[in-house]
Amino acid sequence: MLSQTKTCGSEMSVLLVEDIKRIKGEMIMSLLEIMGKRRSIRSYTGESIPKGKLETILAAGLLSASGRKRRPWEFIVVQDKETLLKLSKSRAHGASMLEQAGAAIVVFADPKKTDVWTEDCSIAMANMHLMADSLGIGSCWIQGRMREAADGRTTDEYVKELLNVPDNYTIEAILSLGIPKESVPPHDLNELPQEKIHWERF
Repeated sequence: MLSQTKTCGSEMSVLLVEDIKRIKGEMIMSLLEIMGKRRSIRSYTGESIPKGKLETILAAGLLSASGRKRRPWEFIVVQDKETLLKLSKSRAHGASMLEQAGAAIVVFADPKKTDVWTEDCSIAMANMHLMADSLGIGSCWIQGRMREAADGRTTDEYVKELLNVPDNYTIEAILSLGIPKESVPPHDLNELPQEKIHWERF
């Protein structure tokens, strides 16, 4: 009886290991599929974003890695249509999609917290970008740092005044969010630019 119990336990252990391997494999494929599906979507229906999905996207940003856990970023969620329209003028070109967006997340940071604040903010932006796509929400990265608004001011100055942002913060980017007007085909994993990969040396 004891030997049978040991055998059953051994078999269960093997099955558990195999299950874990299978689940890990599925998770890896799932993540690759999400990355492959991610596209910059600039055309929206104008519908609002469900609060639950918006909170999930923000959670992905808050979970982002940051140097020495400084978390220099601040996320400003904009849903008001009039403010989104004004925000669409924060760039001389390249922000018009905000006119029909359901929401936008503006990412600012305090540069005094860390010298890698741009990298930290970029990681948060990328995470929210991916999460939005996985939820069926279209999104587009709108660069803010070192860009100019339609009225000639810097994007940083324009958005700070519009959203009442303290002077010690600097903009990194804006993530537009909206219900896509149409579907866009995913990237083909077989067409990845493998020539960009170098093993051991350039």
